[in-house]
Amino acid sequence: MPTGIALRDAREQLFAAAERVLLREGANALTSRAVTTEAGVAKGLLHRHFADFDDFLTRFVLDRIGRIEIQAAALRESAGTGRVVAHLTHALTELFGSIALRIVGLVISRDAVRTRLRALTGGGVPVLREATRMIASYLAAERELGRVAPDADIDTLAPTLIGAAHLLFADREGTAPTPADVEKVVTTVIADAVL
Repeated sequence: MPTGIALRDAREQLFAAAERVLLREGANALTSRAVTTEAGVAKGLLHRHFADFDDFLTRFVLDRIGRIEIQAAALRESAGTGRVVAHLTHALTELFGSIALRIVGLVISRDAVRTRLRALTGGGVPVLREATRMIASYLAAERELGRVAPDADIDTLAPTLIGAAHLLFADREGTAPTPADVEKVVTTVIADAVL
């Protein structure tokens, strides 16, 4: 086994392995041994770079939240183009069709990780909070462009869209909702807000 792996490379390798285990087997299967075995590294590598496994999981969640920030920027840039419903449908499908849904389950199931994340991020359920901000930011940009009603209650619409989409994706066993399923929810939630 090679030694001297740079910290960033080791982190990325371990995070990618954790994501694969989480997607394939769920939060209950996510152990330090499962991650290091999946990554093909010695167990000590994880413990060399993180205080403990909960620290690793906390950093993993924070890393994956960074992906939502990238998605949020792209969604904001799309404001003023195409259909609002189509942009929201795509964003929600991409968000909950990815690792995000599994991360929510991980955060909910691990008290120590949830506590550490609250201390670092200010409370709430990470991923859902960032996703809500993403949708609110996009809706605000569309409102500024006159494509969303000036009196639209974005602070209510954004969490409603996130909650409805989360339930839609979480309620499925084995098969993800179709884009048409997601679009129906989006259309219903924002029907009175889109001009």
